[in-house]
Amino acid sequence: MEVVLDISILLVFVPTFFFVSVTPGMCMTLAMSLGMSIGLKRTFYMMIGELLGVAIVAFSSVIGVAAIMINHPDIFTIFKYVGGAYLGYLGVQMWLSRGKMALSKTECSVNISNTALALQGFITAIANPKGWAFFIALLPPFINQTRPLIPQISVLLLIILSLEFICLVVYASGGSTLRKFLQKSDNVKLMNRIAGSLMLGVGIWLAFG
Repeated sequence: MEVVLDISILLVFVPTFFFVSVTPGMCMTLAMSLGMSIGLKRTFYMMIGELLGVAIVAFSSVIGVAAIMINHPDIFTIFKYVGGAYLGYLGVQMWLSRGKMALSKTECSVNISNTALALQGFITAIANPKGWAFFIALLPPFINQTRPLIPQISVLLLIILSLEFICLVVYASGGSTLRKFLQKSDNVKLMNRIAGSLMLGVGIWLAFG
């Protein structure tokens, strides 16, 4: 039975995406705000919508990349280097971050419907332009042109959604303790530098691997 993804690829992809996911952003801030206002149990409805949105963004990004890979392999090679350079740029930007996190002041009524919560999560994920740019840049380095695409895409999406869900639960259940931790500039700066270092590492791995 052929291995879908090499262990070496997973050892790079999993920690990179985890630290990028756990770094404060639109979706994680929303999860924390809802977790503090309506509790973890009801916040799961928002997570369902958010994960569906992330899945659509990631899948659409991969399909676009796959189309280029199949029809224009030379362009795909260039695309990989451009993606690696972009990840390197993001890594540097995270290293230079001042560690400030703008917590959303989202007010959520306890009476908000479960459907509205799911829709809020979905729109937050779909409407995030950084999410689209990140997936388009991140996924190509981990796709092997010599192997079937669908199994690789399926495994990567499963990992992405699993890590995203774990991070959402951490933020939603962390409440005030996590909020206090993230409001300290040094703590957020440390997380940014870990994520930035991993992204720089992926860029170097792409160039010389």
